[in-house]
Amino acid sequence: MALDDWLAQFVASRGGVAGTVHRREGDVLSLAAALNIPPPVLEKTRTIPRGKGMAGLAWERDDVVATCNLKADQTGDVRPGAKAVNAQGAVAIPVHDASGGLRAVVGVAFAEDRDFSADELAVLRTLAEALPTDA
Repeated sequence: MALDDWLAQFVASRGGVAGTVHRREGDVLSLAAALNIPPPVLEKTRTIPRGKGMAGLAWERDDVVATCNLKADQTGDVRPGAKAVNAQGAVAIPVHDASGGLRAVVGVAFAEDRDFSADELAVLRTLAEALPTDA
């Protein structure tokens, strides 16, 4: 399955409106697939260093990074460019290789404000780990 198709299915299955897959390439995350992301945001997120923005923080923390509202986030986890995505709630989910190292970060954005429960984040994490390795 092509990565774009996987992402579209993943986002739709969770009720999202937009999403990204960034694969780890050395010391950066490189954009590998995107769904409903505005061109200016795509340009700013083609490569992401560790610790920058939601995806970079998910890598650095090796944990899901979530916000209930992209546009109103005050934590500093959301970069200004991400606020241009036509969405509210969002998550960035680290995905691991067989040895436990980070291989990608999957991002999903939702139309509405969202408070993510621990159970919902666990489901998202499990589903994201199914990211194809050969796509």
